[in-house]
Amino acid sequence: MATTKKEITIAEQQAIVMNPTLQAIKMNELCTKMAEQYTTSTIVPETYRNNIGNCSIAIDMAMRMGVNPLMVMQNLYIVHGQPSWSSKFLIASINRCGRFTPLRYQYYGQRGSDNYACRCYAYEKADVEHKEALNGVWVTMKMAKDEGWLSKSGSKWRTMPDLMLQYRAAAFWARAFAPEISMGFPTQDEVEDAVVIDDVVAPAPVIDDTDAPAIDNLPEDIQDESSNPESQEESKNPVRTAQQIHEEWKSKNAKEIVAESLKGQTGASAEEIYEQAMGGE
Repeated sequence: MATTKKEITIAEQQAIVMNPTLQAIKMNELCTKMAEQYTTSTIVPETYRNNIGNCSIAIDMAMRMGVNPLMVMQNLYIVHGQPSWSSKFLIASINRCGRFTPLRYQYYGQRGSDNYACRCYAYEKADVEHKEALNGVWVTMKMAKDEGWLSKSGSKWRTMPDLMLQYRAAAFWARAFAPEISMGFPTQDEVEDAVVIDDVVAPAPVIDDTDAPAIDNLPEDIQDESSNPESQEESKNPVRTAQQIHEEWKSKNAKEIVAESLKGQTGASAEEIYEQAMGGE
């Protein structure tokens, strides 16, 4: 009995499913066909125009990441010959992956000083009670100065330090907790800021976190106040460190606890009761 064309097609598909090499070949063929459409487009970056190879690689990466190929092309840069992501795309990829809560940022120190710093944090989605924060390392303005990021020509660190601190903190967080999302690629800002000595790119620095203020497990209203640079700038009071905020929170709660315990025994206010209990402090 003669084999039909449909049966041959089914047999070929089964062979592809069982053979990873054939899968890779078919995937490459599909990427090449799709790439031909992008090479003539005027909305793709110059790097991909009339370059089937670059378009094929971008399409393959997009398929693996589950995003539109144009998003990859618009956010994948070649800096000094090294592929790198835009920081906003890396943050968006982490936020949409579904494994973590959206990235958030914490600040401490005085804006404009060397100790002004930011770090990124999130929680695993399975950690519904937020018991264990995934904290990135602190990125300080002193680090930006010491690494030469601040002194480079046209550096955004001088004009928009808050945003650059967030971008760099997110890049460090991704490297520590989800390097597979970035496929091991650095961000464009990291490559541009990297110090090159004898054609060897210096690795990203890691700073000691032991002296950082304790800001974990603070109430949400306290965390929001300490991590929002805009609210700090609008305030008439000077920027407070996370440690100062924490101490104020403890003092406030202590007053309420003392007042509750002595309720009915005195007509004094909670403030007066607390000061009497603490010996007038």
